[in-house]
Amino acid sequence: MPSETHLARSATALALFVLTACGGAQTIASTTPDPDPPPLPWAAEPSAPLAIESPLIALVGGTVMTANGEIIEDGVVVMEDGRLLAVGSREATTIPADAREIDVTGRFVTPGIIDTHSHMGVYASPHVRATSDGNEMSDPTTPEVRAADAFWPQDPQIPRAIAGGVTTIQVLPGSGNLIGGAGAILRLHLGRTVSEMAFPGAPETLKMACGENPKRVYGGRTSFPMTRMGNFFGYRQAFQQAIEYGRSYEDWQAQHVQWQRGQATYVAAVEAGDAEAENPGPAPAPPARDLGLERLLGARSGRVLIQMHCYRGDEMARMIEVGEELGFRIRSFHHAVEAYKIRDLLAEHEIAVSTWADWWGFKLEAYDTIEENLALLTQSGVRGVVHSDSAMLIQRLNQEAAKAMSAGQRAGIEISEDQALRWITINAAWALGIQEQTGSLEVGKMADVVVWSGNPFSVYTRADLVYIDGLQVYDRNSGPHPVHRTDFELGQDLELTMGGE
Repeated sequence: MPSETHLARSATALALFVLTACGGAQTIASTTPDPDPPPLPWAAEPSAPLAIESPLIALVGGTVMTANGEIIEDGVVVMEDGRLLAVGSREATTIPADAREIDVTGRFVTPGIIDTHSHMGVYASPHVRATSDGNEMSDPTTPEVRAADAFWPQDPQIPRAIAGGVTTIQVLPGSGNLIGGAGAILRLHLGRTVSEMAFPGAPETLKMACGENPKRVYGGRTSFPMTRMGNFFGYRQAFQQAIEYGRSYEDWQAQHVQWQRGQATYVAAVEAGDAEAENPGPAPAPPARDLGLERLLGARSGRVLIQMHCYRGDEMARMIEVGEELGFRIRSFHHAVEAYKIRDLLAEHEIAVSTWADWWGFKLEAYDTIEENLALLTQSGVRGVVHSDSAMLIQRLNQEAAKAMSAGQRAGIEISEDQALRWITINAAWALGIQEQTGSLEVGKMADVVVWSGNPFSVYTRADLVYIDGLQVYDRNSGPHPVHRTDFELGQDLELTMGGE
């Protein structure tokens, strides 16, 4: 965006020119309102939340874990038309007479699980080259590409995630590139297209990666980068190009304002009978668009949320410094197994950490992991998030949160079930910029709800019912095939093919 100083300077200079050089046009110039600069082509508003039709349902009698600090015994959750209408105790909540009541006594009710780091749909199953679309490794920086353009809604992994209580995911490009492209925040409604699954009103996100991966992928003798020095230069180079690209649009906007003023002066002069008025000519053409640089400018303005693959504490600290140098902020570090080493910095800069409970050792930068990572982060005021990065792990994120909670408690760190639940709900929503719409059971939010067979932190517990926008998308007790089959699987199901039940 052009700065106010830049535009004010241009407008002042133009006004002085008109007043000193245009003679009889002085009155016209002084009474003509300042024109607005033309809008920037990338400044479109995000889509608004959609109106959803869903039945009036009351879940009655369960333990309601809201993820906002309150756990309600013998609770009630009422939902209709995609929204939560009431959340409270049975004693204090009026259940509409025409609601369909579902008795969930003895069970637990939570917000839907949100996974901030998934590659489902871009690394789909079956895992063959034909379904591998997560890394555009034709250049170290590819901010112009989007995961949504490669997402396959028929990926058989998706309904398994739903059966694990997951209602929203962020699908990210892979980590082979320094800047890998835009993520896709999706609702797990099984649609025919990615557009049908897009989370309405969600901000755009950008995948970036530091450390071993980019330098390993591009680290040949003739390829850049091959060191961490090259990694950091690559970030600086890309964002500096974006800064200069933004300046070219600032200059165009200022030129366009001047042209508008000249056009207004010319029209007024012609209308006043001045046959010698000078026509300012056509409007100045905007610079050629660069979609990747526009996305980086969005990251600098905060419109695009950076999701940063990074393992080592020192590299995360360095990325924070580089962000301050280049004018961008990181929303969430991903994997971040050494985040506990810089938890004070992460809290100070309000950066979330999306990580695992106990994955470690699969490469050198993943070696210095501790199981107390999430607990220590939470203790220090950092928004911790349990992510999957795996189509298998996404099916049991509740159990992964339980492992991290237990590790913290064994170390003497007080971690409550409410805090552990936040790791897979409201904290994850914040990392994606959708916390005002989902992530906790609060009146007015999206009706993303899971009914569990027991305490969600028990290894014996399973998701019984899953609702997205108040629509039931999974029922564990619906018959021999509770998991929805995607179109890709229908022909592979022997019983369905043979006409079985």
